[in-house]
Amino acid sequence: MPLIREGNENAAWNLVYVSIFPHGGISLPAYYHARFDEFLRTDDDTVFAALNRRAAEENLGPQYQEQVQVWDAQLPVLRSAITHLVGVIREGRCWSVLLEFPIPRMRRRIDCVMLGAGMVFVLEFKSHGEATAADRRQVEEYCLDLRDFHEGSARLQIVPILVLGDGKGGLQLSVDASKAEAIPICISKEQLAQAISTLHESRGQGDVIDGTSWDSAPYKPVPTIIEAAEMMFSGHGVRDIGHAHASADNLTNTSEHLVQTVLRARAEKQHVVCFVTGVPGAGKTLTGLNVVHDTRLGGLGATKAEGATYLSGNGPLVRVLREALARDQSHRKQLTLTDARRNASRAIQNVHQFIWDNYERHDAPWEHAIIFDEAQRAWDADQVRRKRRVQRSEPELIMQIMDRHDDWAVIIGLVGGGQEIHDGEAGLAEWGRAIADAGRRWQVEVCPRMVTGTLTGGGSSLFPDKPPASVALRTANELHLPVPMRTFRADTVASWVNCVLSERPNEAAREMMRLGDYPISLSRSLDEARDWLRARTAGQRRCGLVASSGARRLRVWGVDMQVRPEVVHWFLGPPDDVRSSHYLELAASEFEIQGLELDHIGLCWGGDLTWDAKKNDWRHRRFRGTEWQQVRSIRDRQYLLNKYRVLMTRARESLVIWVPPGSSSDPTINDLYFDEVAHYLCACGISEL
Repeated sequence: MPLIREGNENAAWNLVYVSIFPHGGISLPAYYHARFDEFLRTDDDTVFAALNRRAAEENLGPQYQEQVQVWDAQLPVLRSAITHLVGVIREGRCWSVLLEFPIPRMRRRIDCVMLGAGMVFVLEFKSHGEATAADRRQVEEYCLDLRDFHEGSARLQIVPILVLGDGKGGLQLSVDASKAEAIPICISKEQLAQAISTLHESRGQGDVIDGTSWDSAPYKPVPTIIEAAEMMFSGHGVRDIGHAHASADNLTNTSEHLVQTVLRARAEKQHVVCFVTGVPGAGKTLTGLNVVHDTRLGGLGATKAEGATYLSGNGPLVRVLREALARDQSHRKQLTLTDARRNASRAIQNVHQFIWDNYERHDAPWEHAIIFDEAQRAWDADQVRRKRRVQRSEPELIMQIMDRHDDWAVIIGLVGGGQEIHDGEAGLAEWGRAIADAGRRWQVEVCPRMVTGTLTGGGSSLFPDKPPASVALRTANELHLPVPMRTFRADTVASWVNCVLSERPNEAAREMMRLGDYPISLSRSLDEARDWLRARTAGQRRCGLVASSGARRLRVWGVDMQVRPEVVHWFLGPPDDVRSSHYLELAASEFEIQGLELDHIGLCWGGDLTWDAKKNDWRHRRFRGTEWQQVRSIRDRQYLLNKYRVLMTRARESLVIWVPPGSSSDPTINDLYFDEVAHYLCACGISEL
């Protein structure tokens, strides 16, 4: 039996021991921690009692018996190793040992952490004799999580160690495990003391880490949208997830404002429509999902009388979130995958399907509150007519459907600036018209800048002229999220991208200086870019290629944008799944990646957007038949820029941009055009590999 079964997690995260720090972090202390000398003076029964108390607090349930066997096998190994270390290391008695240290972003616990002189040893015990790829990724991810989100581990060497039950292992002590390229050290349990003492002699430096301070240091995770959704629907709110940005309180306040809006509408029999705005990656989708899962509104298992539903016209996002939530709920609650998928599909729906399921009905939908993600992308009347032969915009249809509720209803629109990427998208002004023409008087809540049109991105306004007298308008600062959270290493990526796309290279270069340890690199070789991504992708982080859907001539280099990835496998598949993003074969377009993200991204620059050095402006093109054609429509040019805005803001940790070398003999892949793109990007502050 493995010491920690693959996939094992805390069983009841809704009962997790959480202390909220005022500056946005959370502290999740280990089940047990002690200095080495204290540990050696303490008998196993006392250690077991401490472990059992925490296990009871977290209600381990069916996992309890298995966990007892784990501790029973692990403690003698640790006691033997620590006895040896205290004898050979001068200050070894002052080192610390921590057992079962929680990693909430992964909903797992590290078996053991040893704290030495400037070094954090992360130990994961396995009973088998050969380390699997999944074992390596697991312990790598623990180290990366501590490095990125745990304040007590900042600037320390973090060493991943797999302790195997049998076999000889293999010491790889020259690897610097404080970097993303860390390779786990695989050893047998008999080699544990020798490995740690050798590492200490070769790399140990600085003062001995204080175990109590390290254990209680704030942990500020920034989960992916998929991880955050899973955590929310397993019993957490936005505040419990935690994050390292100054916008933490704003995100919490926005979520609470929306929940209170729904509760007030229900109590006072009101009809309310409100809009949440924000820059790319600021957490708009998180706030919407938080409303859907909130237990005060019924949560994921809500009855038809009280539930809220998340709607999106982004088909890939809906499919990926549904499947991720279904798999997670099936595992946590021992449901069949069919039942879990049914629950997820009820909480997260495709907005187009929602509209047409209710369009020809005369009764009100069961949902009293709906959250429409990327509401500015709702179809205009012409697009609806082309698709459904109905001459009404989607905002009009949604207002009509929700207006059937005689008692109360709430519509929450999540609005992203500069995210319109396709024709037929109605924009905010169409929502304003639909609200003004509604059969009943709806209360409207927005942030102050939505009224004036001074928001991010396109700067569009709900009411381009002025709010009509028939509209009851309220403003609230909580309805705007100004700081991106996706790129947890830098909050200036969106600003840099905006400078690049708006022909301001000097400003872009200055913004690049503020990116800190968020690397953006340029390559003229696709193979080199792939190697760069693979070298950076450790643990359970994800990498992948993206490209504009209009980059048709990338086919020359094997990137065929007419072959779309199957998004569920591309986003959720493990590294050994040939359909996953990790294989760096199929590139996701702006349609697949919008609303989602990867840790490390390779952007394949296409011939649809190239730089004209003579005019200091972008060339906007589309490929038709056998040649490129100039895009003349101002609106279509903006759509093309927005496509690249989306693609350039999807990476959480690093971005490499591959600009093809082109060809002097093929006008469809003009080498001069690609060279000009590369030179322009370098002028914007990017360094070439």
